[in-house]
Amino acid sequence: MRPPATWPGAIGRHGKAGRESGELSETEPKQAAIDVLPGEAALPVDPHATRPLDVPAAALALLTAALWGGTAVAVSFSVDWLPPLAVAAIRFTLGAAFLLVWCRWERSSLRLRSDQLVPALLAGLLLFLQIGTFNWGLWLSSSSHGTLLINTFVFWVVGLEHFVTRTDRLTRGRLLGLIVAAAGAALIFPATFSSGAAADGSTASGTAARLAADPPSLAGDLLLLSSAMILGVKIVYTKHALRVVEPGKLIFWHNVVGVAAFLASSLVLERIDWSGFQWPALWGLLYQGVIVAGLCFAIQAVLLKRHSASRIAVFSFCTPLFGVLAAVVFRGDPLSPWLMVSAVAVALGIWLVTRPVAPAD
Repeated sequence: MRPPATWPGAIGRHGKAGRESGELSETEPKQAAIDVLPGEAALPVDPHATRPLDVPAAALALLTAALWGGTAVAVSFSVDWLPPLAVAAIRFTLGAAFLLVWCRWERSSLRLRSDQLVPALLAGLLLFLQIGTFNWGLWLSSSSHGTLLINTFVFWVVGLEHFVTRTDRLTRGRLLGLIVAAAGAALIFPATFSSGAAADGSTASGTAARLAADPPSLAGDLLLLSSAMILGVKIVYTKHALRVVEPGKLIFWHNVVGVAAFLASSLVLERIDWSGFQWPALWGLLYQGVIVAGLCFAIQAVLLKRHSASRIAVFSFCTPLFGVLAAVVFRGDPLSPWLMVSAVAVALGIWLVTRPVAPAD
């Protein structure tokens, strides 16, 4: 059974045998439209980018969905060696470095005006809360549970935009998608309780052995659900903040604020056992910081200059499917019937929520 989470004075889960999703932006009306994509970067959307998706563009959109799906697995490998908050600090340091280069290449100013300080600070604090709970949840649960539960952020985005900000409407199709995805997410909890029972010795030893690598726990799953809720709030707030702050500038400074919070909290709450170094943990860190924050960001930016966000967003339904597949292949998560049905249901729900909505719907 996985040891308890890292608290003050404790050491991370070193020596154990053996990942926002994201947002798209709203800026000034002349610059951008509003939409939500998977990933962790807010990017300007050209409202005139209506070119149909050809095969290469669809392949790139599918590739980014697959790569984002591997985030939970990469985080799981990283927290095998480093504590969760330290992993987040390194990840977003790499992300901030990439955005610094990107903004310089785009000749975008990074200087914050006085009216942009609070939005950047609040976005960074939301990043700290969301990724902190996500990494800690994965430290206590499995990669497959992480990739499915984090994608429930769509519940909160749709709910907040319909009931609170009134910027979008909850159609019958989206409501059906939320119900299907919620049912799919709920299906993973029997495996969580089975894992707990196995750890207590109340089920067959074979079950305990199959779940020994990354046993899910109720505490971990609840943290992951909390992370999804915070991610939903973060996406909605980012859309609001992007009315004041340019996209690249906001994401750069929200990374910087997040890194400062992660470093400070890690120094207080965690200790790093450098003797427990593992190569897979290093590859996991590079995957999060270079592949997800770098390559996926660049691909998405190029796609959004040519194609509408709604055409690209629909591919996000593949993310939980790729995430579960990666967890099974690379982390040895058991591919139970519950997990398969859950992954399909969550993916179907996301597709129903993100598909283009006809005006008469």
